[in-house]
Amino acid sequence: MGPDPQYVGKLHSNSDKGDGSVKYILTGEGAGTIFIIDDTTGDIHSTKSLDREQKTHYVLHAQAIDRRTNKPLEPESEFIIKVQDINDNAPKFTDGPYIVTVPEMSDMGTSVLQVTATDADDPTYGNSARVVYSILQGQPYFSVDPKTGVIRTALHNMDREAREHYSVVIQAKDMAGQVGGLSGSTTVNITLTDVNDNPPRFPQKHYQLYVPESAQVGSAVGKIKANDADTGSNADMTYSITNGDGIGIFSISTDKDTREGILSLKKPLNYEKKKSYTLNIEGANTHLDFRFSHLGPFKDATMLKIIVGDVDEPPLFSMPSYIMDVYENAKIGTVVGTVLAQDPDSANSLVRYFINHSDKGDRFFNIDANTGTIKTSKVLDREETPWYNITVTASENDNPDLLSHVSVGIRVLDVNDNPPELAREYDIVVCENSKPGQVIHTITATDKDDFANGPRFNFFLDERLPMNPNFTLKDNEDNTASILTRRRRFSRTMQDVYYLPIMISDGGIPSLSSSSTLTIRVCACERDGRVRTCHAEAFLSSTGLSTGALIAILLCVIILLAIVVLFITLRRSKKEPLIISEEDVRENVVTYDDEGGGEEDTEAFDITALRNPSAAEEFKYRRDIRPELKLTPRHQTLSTLDSIDVQEFIKQRLAEADLDPSVPPYDSLQTYAYEGERSEAGSISSLDSATTQSDQDYHYLGDWGPEFKKLAELYGDMESERTT
Repeated sequence: MGPDPQYVGKLHSNSDKGDGSVKYILTGEGAGTIFIIDDTTGDIHSTKSLDREQKTHYVLHAQAIDRRTNKPLEPESEFIIKVQDINDNAPKFTDGPYIVTVPEMSDMGTSVLQVTATDADDPTYGNSARVVYSILQGQPYFSVDPKTGVIRTALHNMDREAREHYSVVIQAKDMAGQVGGLSGSTTVNITLTDVNDNPPRFPQKHYQLYVPESAQVGSAVGKIKANDADTGSNADMTYSITNGDGIGIFSISTDKDTREGILSLKKPLNYEKKKSYTLNIEGANTHLDFRFSHLGPFKDATMLKIIVGDVDEPPLFSMPSYIMDVYENAKIGTVVGTVLAQDPDSANSLVRYFINHSDKGDRFFNIDANTGTIKTSKVLDREETPWYNITVTASENDNPDLLSHVSVGIRVLDVNDNPPELAREYDIVVCENSKPGQVIHTITATDKDDFANGPRFNFFLDERLPMNPNFTLKDNEDNTASILTRRRRFSRTMQDVYYLPIMISDGGIPSLSSSSTLTIRVCACERDGRVRTCHAEAFLSSTGLSTGALIAILLCVIILLAIVVLFITLRRSKKEPLIISEEDVRENVVTYDDEGGGEEDTEAFDITALRNPSAAEEFKYRRDIRPELKLTPRHQTLSTLDSIDVQEFIKQRLAEADLDPSVPPYDSLQTYAYEGERSEAGSISSLDSATTQSDQDYHYLGDWGPEFKKLAELYGDMESERTT
């Protein structure tokens, strides 16, 4: 630990004669830094303080060499330096401080926690790492095992309600606890957890509660609570009413959050009838621990006296609701009924009545303010409104602000004031081939009055009218009647509609009746009685065509008319061509399928027009406009063309077309197949060979082969004709 190096050991070689010729060299872990060697004597020293807990040993290599030649005198040898331990590390609790719980009322010696301390010293050398545990704080409640470090309870029945938290200090000392040993300590915080070892207790044995008689049924009128020293579920309890004269008037429930008993009203209170009630209330734990049943019953009881307070109450009606009857059409002022309300208080004040004006029936009825008699204020109609609901309000004369309400239903009774009538408009049809006595339709009636004044209905013909020769009426006595024919066969052409007046009476007292007229149409029917057609449609059907066929024919006619109109419109809109000339050179394209006849074939086309403009057809005017110039004689036109060059002729025609304002705006392509007359080389075309003399010899064409045989024959014949 001092400033001087610590001697560790010495190296020596047998070759060392002590003359300094041997040199010692040290290599390996810590050589030159921690360990140094005297290269002449071989002494090894430590230059630093060593810590076994950081490194327990060092491996070094030593060698002796000749100082003059630097050659090894012996092979390199290995040696180990071990660091010897001393007690320089105190025990440590690596997991502290600790927090732990143990149930209250546990038996003595109940294990709480095991603590462990570690010592960094060498456990194999001496007692430096041998730890012993002891308790410095926490006695006499807890103890610790000196060897294992297990903490246990040291007292019986430790009560959480008396003390809940404990702080215990544990010490760990090495050297087996001997003097001079190093020590370390830790703190263990121990909390006693609750068990159900305390019954609930009411702070008082007698309670008194004031409840006004005006309290609403179902409302909470008071609270009561029993105390329990336990916590959590061990303090949960329920309340009940075990006895008392108010057991049917009040009920109690438990608020789980506050653990209070909520007292509620089951029935209304009346101070004038009963002024007080007595209740026996019990509070009991819901979660019991039978290990502590010897501590007594886990419930408690108390007595509650309820005082009913007198309150000035509103009038009380004799019935919760009223139902009254009145006949419709009754005179204004007819008495409907009477409501009765009294002051329930001992003062018995006078009561006044009125109808709530927010009701619809307030304008049909009024009420006597003193007697409560309800009368009609308008004539009632059951068919319009069969039922009225009104609200009657009663108030005390001494205290008009105290009001009570009752619902009154008024039923309007029926009187026979509506005659019967047909249930609907009937469409009655009689077939042309009907037989006498045949039922053609069944009718029924309806009545707006009640069933007592409506059915049963009677159907009959008006006796004041002459007998109908065509139809009659039969009452079926089930509120229906049948229409029957009196004669055979009906004709639409003679009469297509008949009318039958009938009478209907109801079953009321007195009976009411009404008259109606039935309309009967004559129609053509099939043999099975199905109606085929009526009125004008019958004439169309005589041709044997159905309605579908007639519609199809009509559609075809409309389509044909549309096609004709479209065709005429297209014909009128079609325009004639601007130039219609079969002799127009521009459009004269001749097509034929046979082989041409050569120069001898001059019938198909006048080829002279292509040779010289002077041979062309006389000057023609355009057909799409009216000519403005007078026609000139033919010989004047021909003489003019003879004196005009072809190029000048074309330019003249082009200028005429460009300067003519009446020409439609279209392009005209005119082709003049003229080769000219002034070429010094002459023409190479054969078109002029028919009109000119030539000394050409065509006999060589016969030597060209069969392909030119026809050409050779043609020119051979021409040569012979010229010679002749």
